[in-house]
This record gives sequence, structure tokens and C-alpha cells, in this order.
Amino acid sequence: MTDPNRPNDLLSDARDEIVGMGKQGMAHPSTKPVLTGAAVGAVAAAVLPVITWPVGLIAGAGFMLYKRLRP
Repeated sequence: MTDPNRPNDLLSDARDEIVGMGKQGMAHPSTKPVLTGAAVGAVAAAVLPVITWPVGLIAGAGFMLYKRLRP
């Protein structure tokens, strides 16, 4: 996933991971955890009165993507 000759850049790593998920679909190892995080975020946002479900969905997916990139 990470090339040792390349600097440790979160945005380029995230872009590479998202492109890989787009090309490989459900076969990519990050797709299922990111979709699970999105679902959990949407459900959590539905319970909270201030946050709407799209915000929770994006936050959950973003958090799980971050955890996949920086464990």
C-alpha cells in the first residue's frame, strides 16, 4: 500500500485508496470496512438530534478510511 521511497502524505494515500476501491469494488480490502463505518455513522446520526444522516454517513466513512490508512 505504501511505497517506502515516497513521503508519508495522507492525501495522496487516501486518493490511491479511493481509486483502488473504485476500480476493484467489493474485492478491495478497504471497501467493506469503509461501507460499514458509513452505515454506523448514518445510524448514529439518526439517533442524535443535531446531526443529519448524510453528515454521519460521510463522517463514518471518513473515519474508517483514516483508520485503514493510519492504523
